[in-house]
Amino acid sequence: MRSIAEHQAAVRAVLEPLVDRDPEIWRGPPQVSARPRVLAAAVHSAIDLPPFDNSQMDGYAVRAGEVVPGATFLVAARVAAGAVPPPLAPSSAAPIMTGAPMPVGADCVIPIEASVPDAFQPEDGERSVRFREPVVAGSFVRPRGSDLAAGSLLLPANTRLGAAQWGALAAAGIGEVPLLSRIRVLVLSTGDELVAGATPLSPGKIHDANSVSLAVALVEAGADVVASTVVSDDADSLRRVLAQYESGIDLIVSTGGVSMGAYEVVRDVFEGAGVEFVTVAMQPGGPQGLGIATVGHHHIPMVAFPGNPVSALISFEMFLRPPLRELHGLPPKRSEFVAPLGAPLDSPASKHQVRRGRLGASGEVDVIGGASSHLIASYAASSVLIHVPVGVSHLGPGDPVTVWSIDD
Repeated sequence: MRSIAEHQAAVRAVLEPLVDRDPEIWRGPPQVSARPRVLAAAVHSAIDLPPFDNSQMDGYAVRAGEVVPGATFLVAARVAAGAVPPPLAPSSAAPIMTGAPMPVGADCVIPIEASVPDAFQPEDGERSVRFREPVVAGSFVRPRGSDLAAGSLLLPANTRLGAAQWGALAAAGIGEVPLLSRIRVLVLSTGDELVAGATPLSPGKIHDANSVSLAVALVEAGADVVASTVVSDDADSLRRVLAQYESGIDLIVSTGGVSMGAYEVVRDVFEGAGVEFVTVAMQPGGPQGLGIATVGHHHIPMVAFPGNPVSALISFEMFLRPPLRELHGLPPKRSEFVAPLGAPLDSPASKHQVRRGRLGASGEVDVIGGASSHLIASYAASSVLIHVPVGVSHLGPGDPVTVWSIDD
């Protein structure tokens, strides 16, 4: 029986061909997506930010050395944002708006509220203005390149692009950047008993949960789910689905058909085609499959999970989520901490058991549902995964357990 650590290493090895995939070149406006994208390479700014000296305030652009007690200034033409102002004449003050370029000769801005009068005057006729206090050169001026100088690093490689980062790219006029490409995944939920969607159930049938839950989990890990489909326990049906998608996918994730039953379609199709099937010392999620699957003329990494919905999700959390998020430049680990157990718990000593639970009001961990791998509603009500390591068969109230937060 393989240990969890051994199988985690094996899954990482299977995903190794996806490390050096080509980046996706983004062109155009920022992508609006719930998933942050990640830079595949560093980006430098070709321009200064800001690209010119400009006013930080609505006020008057002046020469600081001319502002002395009793000095009166002629009011020059207004300078609007986006305008190109003429040079500032001596003993003049140019009304200037926030963000407008500084006139040549001006070296500071005096806010409108510090002037007399303290409002902009009509533009017709000769006007004058005085100022209440002396001013220091550079006051209320945003110098060219004060945010970033041309040629400087704007964003390093592996930066997650959120609102501020997309804004910085836009401010620098950058319309093309290399992004870590999303790994394209085909999700296969196998079993004659499965019914997709909300179709009414006939006797012996159940609604498929795996294709839905794993597709969401994969997207949260940064992947692009090309298709998520239910497949019967017929090998030819599975081969037809594979033939439909083989040329456009990077990874296959399947559920069901990996154990020792009479109708194990995933084993039937992939055993001997590059995929090995093993047992991991974990509950739930013991039966596992992985390898580089030969599909037609393609060789595609594949990870095969058990069919019960809790087993599939626990397997994803333990084996696939961390390296997949890492491949997408995202933090791979769940928040982990130790908390006291709220009630007694039994576990098979030969296996690492993963139970579902919630934190109680006093910080204790309350187990939700039993150990069975079909309890998806209990999983949905949980906020943490509780880890009981190999060698432990019983824990009592107050005993410390390691938990992973799954609601962050």
